[in-house]
Amino acid sequence: MDGGRLKQVPARRKKRLVILRWLADHFRPAERYSEAQVNEILLRYHDDPAYLRRLMVDEELMHRYGGMYWRAGTMPHPRWGSLP
Repeated sequence: MDGGRLKQVPARRKKRLVILRWLADHFRPAERYSEAQVNEILLRYHDDPAYLRRLMVDEELMHRYGGMYWRAGTMPHPRWGSLP
């Protein structure tokens, strides 16, 4: 880190997950974000927000559907349908 910004994303998954979880904490639970809003938040911490965004979705720290993003575990995914 340099001044609160990531110099690079760790190559080792365990270290990378620590960083990605820290980044996920910058998104409010149960709030949906557009891709532009996600990029704006992630740009505060790294020069490649698309890379971070993809990693967060791949690691299931955030969900994406219909161009909207939200923190995993904070609201049901629309594809899950209605829960009993």
